[in-house]
Amino acid sequence: MVVDEDLELEKKEILRKYRKLLRHLKPRLKKGDTAQIRKAFLTSMEAHAGMRRKSGEPYIYHPLEVAQICVDEIGLGTTSVVSALLHDVVEDTDITLQEVEKEFSPKVAKIIDGLTKISGVFEQGSSEQAENFRKMLLTLSDDVRVILIKLADRLHNMRTLDSMPRNKQLKIANETIYLYAPLAHRLGLYNIKSELEDLFLKFTDTESYKTITDKIRFSKDIRNRFIRQFIRPIKEEITRLGYDFEIMGRPKSVYSIWNKMRKQNVTFEEVYDLFAVRIIIDTPIEKEKAACWQVYSVVTDFYQPNPDRLRDWISTPRANGYESLHTTVMSTRGQWVEVQIRTKRMDEIAERGYAAHWKYKDKGTDADVGLEMWINKVREILEQDNSSAIEFIDDFRLNFFQDEVFVFTPKGDLVTLPGGATALDFAFDIHSEVGYHCLGAKVNQKLVPLNHKLRNGDQVEILTSKKQHPNKGWLEYVVSSKAKARIKDALKEERKAVEELGKEIIQRKLSQLKRPLTSEELNAMAEHFNLRTITDLYYLVGNGKIDHSTVKQFLKQMSTAREQPKAKATTTTESHENARRVQSNGMDLLLLGEDMDVLDYKFARCCNPIPGDDVFGFVTVSEGVKIHRTTCPNAAELLSNYGYRIIKAKWTSSQDKSFEVGIKLIGTDRIGLINDVSTVISGELKVNMRAMSINTEGGIFEGEIKLYINDTSHLDTLIAKLANVQGVMSASRIF
Repeated sequence: MVVDEDLELEKKEILRKYRKLLRHLKPRLKKGDTAQIRKAFLTSMEAHAGMRRKSGEPYIYHPLEVAQICVDEIGLGTTSVVSALLHDVVEDTDITLQEVEKEFSPKVAKIIDGLTKISGVFEQGSSEQAENFRKMLLTLSDDVRVILIKLADRLHNMRTLDSMPRNKQLKIANETIYLYAPLAHRLGLYNIKSELEDLFLKFTDTESYKTITDKIRFSKDIRNRFIRQFIRPIKEEITRLGYDFEIMGRPKSVYSIWNKMRKQNVTFEEVYDLFAVRIIIDTPIEKEKAACWQVYSVVTDFYQPNPDRLRDWISTPRANGYESLHTTVMSTRGQWVEVQIRTKRMDEIAERGYAAHWKYKDKGTDADVGLEMWINKVREILEQDNSSAIEFIDDFRLNFFQDEVFVFTPKGDLVTLPGGATALDFAFDIHSEVGYHCLGAKVNQKLVPLNHKLRNGDQVEILTSKKQHPNKGWLEYVVSSKAKARIKDALKEERKAVEELGKEIIQRKLSQLKRPLTSEELNAMAEHFNLRTITDLYYLVGNGKIDHSTVKQFLKQMSTAREQPKAKATTTTESHENARRVQSNGMDLLLLGEDMDVLDYKFARCCNPIPGDDVFGFVTVSEGVKIHRTTCPNAAELLSNYGYRIIKAKWTSSQDKSFEVGIKLIGTDRIGLINDVSTVISGELKVNMRAMSINTEGGIFEGEIKLYINDTSHLDTLIAKLANVQGVMSASRIF
């Protein structure tokens, strides 16, 4: 129960947030803007009156915080702030889009429409989140601010995720890492992207998050001392050169460190680039490139660079407009340090992405051109897409969230393609007609097949022939959405022509028998040949897979035996939603669903969960309920795209049960090592081993052991014991 005193404090807090918003937006305000913002604020206040969030806070806190993120962290203006303040009113209150348009503007209404979730019933197999995401992206054709406000909305939701139940935390966090964090990255919002990633880790692997943050905090003083010593000579030399600049050190994000530890299977202490040094130069746009390379020269005069770690995004900016010069150098202490060199303009775009891009648009930099090209490509894909929502999301992630490959035309023009792109992708990027008739390619003057994967710096020339046409196999050769869509369109047209031919053949055979073409005849024929649809029948007759004489023979048989009863094949199918109940007999390990029932389940092979792991149930189409770890490599995709098929799962008891798990060992080889490892496993802990493989090279061994344990605490004890064996440098669980 909220008392009067609390209500008064809440009113003061609402007013404080509103004034802060206006204060931070003041440099960008024009005549009449303040009145518009005030009107939006009061409308939102009234519409959300009495509504509270899961945390118990007044709902109005949320739109105010979203608007604040739009101003402070993205750099948006009045229209965006008005839209942010109103972004939930159409979805959650009685206010309509028409009313928003009348009271504010068509622009604001358009943005809010893009932000409003799809309502109604979704088809089986569709994903509400995927549908919503596609709808949001469709507004890109009109206004990119929809996506920017949505990212601000998602960031605030993630910041306040503590108050949500565990299953909601998992779903929202995995949607974020699967869709929104990569999108923020693509739009150049690196601070938002990093925070979203960190928050994802906080709610999905709390233990790892806490361990890494603690270690970063404990090493702060040592790190700061090191950075001060590292930058001192660089600072002095850049000052001597007369540049206006700032230089700072910053630790890598928690998620970035965790990701490196996981991918490279190393400890926190073994992550060599735990922090980066950033140098920001204030220099005119025409002198930017020369200034950055001069500073690079200063850095490498003092410290030895790693030539494999040089990243020049000044000469060739990323598709999202990001420009910077990155190098990794060896400090005098023998520690690798990443150094980022950029100008003030580049830094603003790096921090605020697309929004900051507009500020410098009239300058006409390469980054501007690249960003516009990326936005246009997104629009193109959206306009030509007719796949299911989930297929669309997969395609979008592949084409716009992955690294690019940079290649050149014979004339030296730069072409940017998704990572893994082939010669055929390049052909379709040049022009659809070039793609349709692509016979092969010359890469760096050497003849290559259609499926040849391109690498950075390749010069590509496409060879064509009018006799060449797309076939189904081509879909396996391409990764870009444009190429896939064009090939599918060509195959559809080809199929349509074959279907028309098949239909004509069947009509001709029926007319010879003096019988009309009826759906009864066609359905009976499709059933006879075990085909799902009549169009499949037309297609197979048209391409000769079903012989013309066979068609005629069947139609004749139909004429003589029209009344013969048909045998019906009956099959019994069980809905995947109705998982069969089983007897517990005191041996069940998991309870599933909202009611914590005993249901049939299987453990997923992709992550091999064991008792004690944080898990969820996924209802499959044909294999019942499968149990996955929340840290499973497939968790993000499952929780994002198939939220309606996720069920709660809770461990009960693991007594008298054993589960297979893999452990990876790395260390220095010595005589008796395997015996000591076996003693710990079988002798001390009485664990049953299933398999062991050890490879040794140059005095270093790497081994994998598969064994049976009871639960996570049993596993943790075992790993700790193995890590203490002489010669073992690391012991870790593997999927």
